[in-house]
Amino acid sequence: MAGLCSLTARAQKTPLLRASTKQIKLFSSSSRRRDYANTLPNLKIGAHTRVLFQGFTGRQATANVKESLAWGTKIVGGVKPGVEGEHLGLPVFPSVKAAQERAKPDASAIYVPGNQTAQAIEEAIEAEIPLVVAVAEHVPLHDILRVHSILKTQSKTRLVGANCPGIISAIGKCRIGFQPLPCFAPGRIGIVAKSGTLSYETVASTTRAGLGQSLCISMGGDPLAGTNFVDALKIFEEDPDTDGIILVGELGGTAEMEAADWITEYRRRTTNPKPIMALIGGLTAPHGRIMGHAGAWTAPGDPLPEEKYKALERAGAVMVHHPEKFGDGMKHLLGQSSIKKTGSSGSFGNQKRGLHTARRIRPTSHQKIQARTLYVKQFQALDMLKETGVRVNERAASDSDFYLSLTIDRTALSPTLIVSKSAAFEPSSTIRLPFAYTTDKFDATNPVIAATAADLELPESAHQKLAELVQALWQIYKDKEAFTLEVGANYTLGSFEVRGARFGFDDAAFRSSGRQEDVHLLRNVAEEVPEEVEAERDGIVYVKLEGEGSIGTLVNGAGLAMNTVDALAIHGGHCANFLDTGGKATSATVKASFKIITSDTRVKAIFVNIFGGLTRCDMIAEGIILAFKDLDMQVPVVVRLRGTNEELGQKMIAESGLPLHAFDSFEDAARKVISLAAKLDS
Repeated sequence: MAGLCSLTARAQKTPLLRASTKQIKLFSSSSRRRDYANTLPNLKIGAHTRVLFQGFTGRQATANVKESLAWGTKIVGGVKPGVEGEHLGLPVFPSVKAAQERAKPDASAIYVPGNQTAQAIEEAIEAEIPLVVAVAEHVPLHDILRVHSILKTQSKTRLVGANCPGIISAIGKCRIGFQPLPCFAPGRIGIVAKSGTLSYETVASTTRAGLGQSLCISMGGDPLAGTNFVDALKIFEEDPDTDGIILVGELGGTAEMEAADWITEYRRRTTNPKPIMALIGGLTAPHGRIMGHAGAWTAPGDPLPEEKYKALERAGAVMVHHPEKFGDGMKHLLGQSSIKKTGSSGSFGNQKRGLHTARRIRPTSHQKIQARTLYVKQFQALDMLKETGVRVNERAASDSDFYLSLTIDRTALSPTLIVSKSAAFEPSSTIRLPFAYTTDKFDATNPVIAATAADLELPESAHQKLAELVQALWQIYKDKEAFTLEVGANYTLGSFEVRGARFGFDDAAFRSSGRQEDVHLLRNVAEEVPEEVEAERDGIVYVKLEGEGSIGTLVNGAGLAMNTVDALAIHGGHCANFLDTGGKATSATVKASFKIITSDTRVKAIFVNIFGGLTRCDMIAEGIILAFKDLDMQVPVVVRLRGTNEELGQKMIAESGLPLHAFDSFEDAARKVISLAAKLDS
């Protein structure tokens, strides 16, 4: 190494830290967490729920209110700071506090931009609104850390989100969020998901199967969720309206592992447990990349996606590789005369390749700087340390080096210090030390310092110097809004020196709030993958995958995009890219996406997988046809359209006279694009 270059290289060759890594609880939050746990019943929304809107008069909120009112949601008004009046025939309040006093809302839907979301959540907490639903993307990470530090101190308000479609009761006709209403039907299935588009596919599948939904809860795609899988599972367990449960997870974090532990215990203590099905997105995602969602990345301490799959399978969840399998699968499980206590785990449906034969896409050397985050160069990271007074000596690693990672703990919902004697953060030599975000200063008496020193077997005389090193990292972490800081260090002759560093910073702080411009000016796009930079300019997340991939993918939604690559791999296909157009696909984004995909000469066929929830399928079909003609496309395109107006969209594609192939079944579409790619590649 020079410093952490070697650390990073070794870490790429060695599996990352597993969930078995020892976590030591150091700050007294258990009672406060139990207080926040008391807010779980607030998730049980229904016809009784009185909903308030923050950001009420904005364009998106106005459209959402109109739809939700027509569907049956009981909306009592909204907030516009400092203004009183009327909007859509409903009262406008000058503050959340005034709304709480006069309208007595049970829940608040927050429809403000990401840079204002945390402040809006805090105002709702102060007013003791029972349920707060935050839908915005690009909420700065440190804003949410601050919100969670507040939530832990109270027992009145429950948060759903941020960066999520929200929560919806199909039975009670109560929508708090932006879910596509035509997909929903009152029924028996409880659904909890990280991904919006995958949850819509799941909802549509259960609706087509005649099962419908009881309550659908979104965990959201951010790394720090106000409500997680276990929270939702506890609600579904006690809910008399819920007969079956579906869980949709993805790479990043440990929430799925915690859900697997809960399911194992639930099935052990329950005579007739409710059937549970699950899916994990990102099985074939390259390591070290953020796959569209802000939380879709694997940090030290996170299990890999296949480990989550196996854990849920062992727990007794019936696993599928595509959400269209959920409807018939759950119908079959519910139709059984009794559910055996030991359960029926394993994969459901006709899936051509098993989990263990799916092709793992490995990272390439250029995959270090990625959308949604910024990794600075090592010398820049070391310069930041020098500015805080830390001794730096960039040199080769030695056996006496130790490694620190200051990042977030998605379970504790707080910062954490990860301490290891291994550059790869192997479980046997690693501990996690979560601590409060409100921590101001580390000194020799701090429990984090004591636990770190004990683990590294440092003499008592080194404790103060260690505290100074950790304090320097914490100062950079908070002042510059980092999401992860990693250093390789050494203690010799009574002094610490850092020999390598890898620093990553949250770009939402810059993109949505205009903060940390000096850090983000360090980015050099000339060193990044040109296609990925071009896609970013068009609001598209594109990841060029290594290998012999001959199928280009174009998908709306990060979770659905991950699952599309996974499912094609399981069917025997080889994808050249991951591409997420965002929650909405327009003719402009489709055209830009086609242009980027076809610039890759490996691509022999393109698979378009769109769920038309917020955008109608006929509009998407029109955009595909126009883009195809404008670009004079020569590559055949297979289009799978599901959702609103799907039949009309499929008909438009079929009658276009272009080399476009329309399907509604994923498996049929997958077989077609794989055969086209193989034929043209031969």
